[in-house]
Amino acid sequence: MEKKFVVTIGREFGTGGRKIANELAQILGVQLYDRQLLEPIRERHNLTQEEIDHIKSVKPSWWYENVSQDLYNDEEFLVRSLAERESCVILGRTGFHIFRENPNAFKVFLIADKTYRRDKVARRLNINEGSADALIDKVDEARENFTKTFSGKTRYDARNYDLVLNVTGLDAQEVARFIAECVRRRLGQ
Repeated sequence: MEKKFVVTIGREFGTGGRKIANELAQILGVQLYDRQLLEPIRERHNLTQEEIDHIKSVKPSWWYENVSQDLYNDEEFLVRSLAERESCVILGRTGFHIFRENPNAFKVFLIADKTYRRDKVARRLNINEGSADALIDKVDEARENFTKTFSGKTRYDARNYDLVLNVTGLDAQEVARFIAECVRRRLGQ
């Protein structure tokens, strides 16, 4: 029986990280976990996805601090439980931090040029470039706030990862195949 492994993928908004993570999970023959992880947490706290997104995106304040910490603790518990049970790909969720001590984790961060991300977001959401830029800035800031709050680190520090990859202009399937090869070599999969 092969040892269990976890691949974590962090990304800048507009890099196509979800598509790459999905392709990678298929190549590796494992499950991809993303927002669906939050379903039990939403139910437990009686929150909508929009409310969770808002709580996670704001800088902590006296009220949000306790709620955010509870949400994060629940999310971390779920992510760790999944990785103990099965090999998987985890998209986001500060996976690089949660699995920092796990020798069977391969941590990836995807970046891309702003112009590439703007064009991709504008096309995908059918919005103008200015709106795409604003959305990219908003989502990246929210993700960075969340990461700094719960890991005490910036997600842009390359030392947090086994692989940081600029995906500008690259095909999602090719990127996924490259990451899969890196995972296999590093973890012997």
